[in-house]
Amino acid sequence: MATLFSSTAAWPIFSIILLALTSMASQADARAFFVFGDSLVDNGNNNYLITSARADSPPYGIDYPSHRPTGRFSNGLNIPDIISEQMGMEPTLPYLSPLLRGESLLVGANFASAGVGILNDTGIQFLNIIRIGVQLEYFEQYQTRVDGLIGSEQTQALVNQALVLITLGGNDFVNNYYLVPFSARSRQFSLPDFVQYLISEYRKVLRKLYDLGARRVLVTGTGPLGCVPAELAQRSRTGECAVELMRAAGLFNPQLTEMLSNLNNEIGADVFIAANTYEMHMDFVSNPQAYGFITSKIACCGQGPYNGIGLCTPLSNLCPNRDVYAFWDPFHPSERANRIIVQQILTGDNKYMSPMNLSTIVALDSRT
Repeated sequence: MATLFSSTAAWPIFSIILLALTSMASQADARAFFVFGDSLVDNGNNNYLITSARADSPPYGIDYPSHRPTGRFSNGLNIPDIISEQMGMEPTLPYLSPLLRGESLLVGANFASAGVGILNDTGIQFLNIIRIGVQLEYFEQYQTRVDGLIGSEQTQALVNQALVLITLGGNDFVNNYYLVPFSARSRQFSLPDFVQYLISEYRKVLRKLYDLGARRVLVTGTGPLGCVPAELAQRSRTGECAVELMRAAGLFNPQLTEMLSNLNNEIGADVFIAANTYEMHMDFVSNPQAYGFITSKIACCGQGPYNGIGLCTPLSNLCPNRDVYAFWDPFHPSERANRIIVQQILTGDNKYMSPMNLSTIVALDSRT
């Protein structure tokens, strides 16, 4: 029987990953990082807005280095933080932060805003949030600001060489299509037609991102929407994942990957990288004990069945050890779960990352 690396064809791939892991920090020195999307990646923009979609009170941030809430919907670090950490980069600041000025601009910026979706009518109940079209306008504004700092040629290079992460789609289901029975969108579209509409609208967003200079874009799919504690509390009697929301994720994610592949073919380069966060989540949702979690059904912080009702507040139930809970609050993974997800983004095979993982991207980009 052949050993793992008996094939000479395996060595170049192995070498590329080794090179990536050893050179990440040096490569990242000159690489900016931009983040777009919703609460899974927002690191505090909503703190500066009059909105109910915010995480600026305890116990949010209980395990963050400062042990204080930062606006991240996490007990500690979120996915962009961990990507920055793993790549040896400084964490990005929220675009609305007054600290984002001067040299700090060259690190990149986080434009994400909790509550937003692909569609403008998603999250309207949260009032003032930075819809994705406005996030892209801010990205243009950012480039004008950097232009004044380092000139247009250098700014274009900074943006072209940057890493970009975008996370959208989940709210279009949980805070729009399925928010209330017989929502406007559910009356307008059957679920398969709604998913097709979402994908077509998302394509326009991503094309605009490309037109604004993004050349390496990680695009996450939705997680298993029906398995989060909030949906178990509302829709599940025995702890099984909510069928309709799982059907939505099952339709959306494969079509997203296909759309990204088509966009890459049209552009003639692997600009858009699909991160299958559905599979990444399902690993520990379906077998939490294998990943050191005691539960993937009950949120660490919350109230009601599965701690899935309402928001995480100072009055909520709070677990003593966040590391053994897959979900921090009714909707969001714990920092430890986020670390498992980022590890797959970095080194996962094509079950998780298509057409390549982040380590391979870094290795390839370091040779150009």
